[in-house]
Formats: sequence, structure tokens, C-alpha cells
Amino acid sequence: MIDITVKNIVKAFEEDKNILDGISFEIYEGERVGLLGKNGAGKSTLFKIIIGELSSDEGEVVLPSGKRAGLISQIPVFPPEYTTEDVLKTAHSHIYAIRKKMEAIERIMSEGSEYSASEYDRLMADFERLGGYDIDFERDKVANGLYIPREMRERLFSQLSGGEKTRVNLARLILEKTDILLLDEPTNHLDLHATEWLEDYLAHFKGTVLTVSHDRYFLDKVVDRVIEIVDGKAEFYNGNYSFFAIEKQARFEEQMKKYEKEQKEIKRLEDAADRLHQWGTGNKKLMQKSFAIQSRIERLRQTDRPTAEKRMFARFTEREFTSDELFVIKGLQKSFPGKLILSGADLNVGGGERIALLGDNGAGKSTFIHMLLGSEKPDRGMIKLGPAVKMACLEQQIHFDHMERSVLDTVIYETNCSTQTARNRLGAFKFSGEDVFKPISALSGGELSRLRLCILMREDVNFLILDEPTNHLDIASREWIEEALEDYTGALLFVSHDRYFISRFAERIWELENGEITDFKGGFEKFREFKARTAKTEQVKKEAKPKAEKKTKPQSAEKKAALLEKEINSLEAEKAKLDADIEEFSSDYQKLNELFEQKTELEAKLNELYDQWAEVSE
Repeated sequence: MIDITVKNIVKAFEEDKNILDGISFEIYEGERVGLLGKNGAGKSTLFKIIIGELSSDEGEVVLPSGKRAGLISQIPVFPPEYTTEDVLKTAHSHIYAIRKKMEAIERIMSEGSEYSASEYDRLMADFERLGGYDIDFERDKVANGLYIPREMRERLFSQLSGGEKTRVNLARLILEKTDILLLDEPTNHLDLHATEWLEDYLAHFKGTVLTVSHDRYFLDKVVDRVIEIVDGKAEFYNGNYSFFAIEKQARFEEQMKKYEKEQKEIKRLEDAADRLHQWGTGNKKLMQKSFAIQSRIERLRQTDRPTAEKRMFARFTEREFTSDELFVIKGLQKSFPGKLILSGADLNVGGGERIALLGDNGAGKSTFIHMLLGSEKPDRGMIKLGPAVKMACLEQQIHFDHMERSVLDTVIYETNCSTQTARNRLGAFKFSGEDVFKPISALSGGELSRLRLCILMREDVNFLILDEPTNHLDIASREWIEEALEDYTGALLFVSHDRYFISRFAERIWELENGEITDFKGGFEKFREFKARTAKTEQVKKEAKPKAEKKTKPQSAEKKAALLEKEINSLEAEKAKLDADIEEFSSDYQKLNELFEQKTELEAKLNELYDQWAEVSE
């Protein structure tokens, strides 16, 4: 069954310039498809047309009737008094309506009035079928998986940031069990734990997924087909992102070979046609042959010369660093009211090291960077930089003091260079033509990142700090930054949730969690193995019992039933304790996921014991 049909969609925002130019494709039920294309190719526009938020100039989109489609970036308007918890509960509004009817009937019956039992039984069956008894459990599980803590759930939804609202909306759509999920950059506002939770959820999701993402790890894990928008039309690749990257290059090389072969043949025929034309003056047959060859040449001109993405060729300049010690941190402490950032960190960093600073959203990574830069003061402890260290930082929130200045003037003022030098530097960063005269305020997030990098990369730095450097960048721009960093030999400290970027550059991991920094000497994959081993060891210790329980064989059905009842009572007490722990740790999503797993196992054991007890009792 086809879930999404896009047929000859045309959309233009400027006269004579179609952003979508007759794009067509079909997506079948249960498929996971990645929609790729450079920034400005029309991906978000197409999403809005599919969901009905935007109309197309030509063509049509068909979704099957009775199926629900949800777009993550499209956040509905809720009443101003709604908390985040109220928004999450809207996903189960139909179940709450059934429960309300059931409660009304129960009140009527408790007052001694007669009421049709069949109606109540029907509502009860619907309530159970829709999972009514598990909705609180499901809501907690999804909210904690996407790191929506209890404190956020109690706040007014209108007071949340844009990223927080997007995360809540994703949770709402998951809870609604939407049939078709349209994910527009779903990992932009998620940390590593939440991203991995979403990947696991999508792996078990039975519906259809169409996603726009620049997260290459996410695309490799989630999608099994890629549609790329090129010049307003669709190109198809039957595989994940890694397959797409290899196949796209192979197609480019194949088209280039075909083009060069055609050009070679066209050149041979043109030479022959010229000779015949020269010899054929006054000779009708030779002139006819010359014209026939010209017609053949025109038929041969079928393959356009393939064009590769224009690449940027800027590189970091570096300041010589002779000291072995880049910086030293001793007893560093930092906290805000109600929030511990660091409880006493001791760290030593040498020249040329490449360190990834990891941690959940809100752990304090940006605060740590600001302390290194000197813009934030620690409560206690000290940071000592080496004497020859020169730092440069690409911050997460990019800001320019004069947003009214043009791109060109900004580079001239901030680097103190000539107009021609500034234009040359901007050209290396894909700012050309009229783009250099745009005011800073008109630039997109990705363009702001490129401009700041253009300025940073011309400084003589030996210690580079990057706070979420790949945010808002398309895949081509991410790859360009990675190529630039490959040639950079100075020290690097970066915050990122881009696992591809972390894997490529991290040689040392700092994980900031609960005020403590875990210092791991090794790359990202080794760190993940270390974390998995640690978690497994802790789980084994928790499950280990001091003494093996001695099994006894009851002598009669009555004794066996008594033993089963005793075991059931013990497990029910354990379940009550788990429920209390779930309530206590409702804002700790890692702990909560562990408790949920324990509860699921325990309930399975209880069900088995209930069945055994029923057999013995009979």
C-alpha cells in the first residue's frame, strides 16, 4: 500500500525560479526514507506541502484516508494555561474521554440508578483495547526517553524554548501513535541519549517515516532508502546514507565518463564535417554528408556535463606551540542555584590533543567552555593556560555586534584586511557575488557559522574550541569543516552531538555528568564500549544475590498453592516498591528506563505465577 504519493509538484517563491520543479515519488507503507538535498533545495517546503500547511503551484499530494500524518516542526497552538504535561496528555485525549464516560456511568450506578451494563462493558473494552491502563506509564517512558524531565512537564508550554517545544511535540506525536511520521531535522534539539532512544523507537515503529536530517549516523541507522532533491526533481537511492554517498559518487564518475566519450566523438565528427564542408564546395553529395554529420552531432549532445558541489578550500592557520602543557585545571567548582555544574575537576591537557566534551543537554558543557574563555568565573579552583596559547572559539549561539553591517564589511572590520583580501576569503567560504553585500541579520544559521569560521580560520590559533560546530549545517558544509580540521594540527576541544564528527576527531573523551567529568583516553567507539561494560557490570552487581535460594518441592496442591501465594505477595511488594521508585526518579530518564525494564520483567514473572496458582487452585 502506498502511504505518500507526490505527483509533479511545482513550487516557486520567486518569478521564473521553481524551488520544486515537477518532483514526483511514492513511499510505501512501513518504509523509512531519507529526504536529502543541500540547504535551500526545498526539503522543508515539500514537507509543508505534504502536510497541507503550504499549497503547491502545480501537482498533487495524496495520503491514504484514515491515516494520521504528523510533522515534527509543525507545533500546534495550545491554550495559554496548558502545561507541558497537558500537551503530552492531548495525545490520549480520546482515551481520557472514554474514561470520563465510564466514571459518569459509575456515579449513576452508585446512586442506585439503572444503566445499561452493555454500554459500560463496551466502553471498558475500548479502554482496555486502546491501552488505557498504561497511558501514564507510556507517557513517562517517552518523556524520559526524550529527556523531558518532571520540572519541564510542570512548566507552561508557552514558556519553553523552540527546541524544547520541538522535543515535546515529537513526544506527543509518538504517543499518538501517528501512522506517518515526517521528521524535519529531529536530532537538532536532542542530546546523544535522546537521539539513540529515538533511533531505537523508530527501529520498532510499524508506521512510515520520511525524514530530513543532516545527521549521518542517524540516517545510517534509520533509513533504508534515500530521495535526493536536485534542481527541483527527485533522484533515488535504494540504501542508507553510506550507500547513497558511495553510489552518488559512482553515478557522477559514470556520467563524466559518458560525457567525455560523447565530447570526444562530437569533436571527431565536427572535424569530419568541417573537412567535408571545405571539400564539398560545389559538390552536392559531400555537402549533404556534411549536413548529415551535423544532424548526428546534435543527436549525440544528450549528456550534460555533471557538476560537483562547489567546495570550500579555506584552511586554519596555526600559531607555533612549543610547550607540552596547553592548560591545567585544579579543583574547579561551579554551581548555579539548584544546579551543580562541577564539583571539583582536575584535568591536564597537552598541545595537539583532540578532546570531545560530551554530556546531556543542560549538563553544563557551555558553562565549562565559558570558564575556559574567561567569560564565566568558577566558584573555586583555577584554570592555568600555557604562556604561548592563543584560543579561538566558535560558540553555539553566534553573535555579531553590528548585525546591520554587510558580510564584506564585517570581514574587513574584524580582520583588518583590504577589500580584495576580504572578498577572496569570503569566496573560499562560498560567499560570492551579491551575497557579500547581504546584511548579517539576513543570514541563515548555517551562513552565520560559515562567516564566523571565515574570520576564525584566518587567526593564528593553536587552541580551537568548537561548541556544536555542525549545528544548522548541511552535509556538504559539515564535510568541508571536517576536511579543514583534518589539516589542523593544534589542540581541539569541541562539544557535539554529531556522532560522525565525534568519531572522526575525538582522541580523548570528557563526559560531564552530575558535576563529575569522566576522563577517557581513547576514541568515541572505545568510549561507548567502556560505558557498555560499566553499565553491564553495575547491573550484574545489582542483580547478584548473596545466597542462592533453595527450591522446595511441595508435597501437595495445597502446599504448592501456599508457596505460590507467598512468592506472589513478595513480587507484588517488589512491584509496589518499583512504582514508588518510578515516581521518585521521574526526572532521571536513564534511571527511569532501568526501572521500567525491571518492572516489565517482574510483571511477566507475576503473570506466570498467577497462571500456575490458578492451575493448582483448580
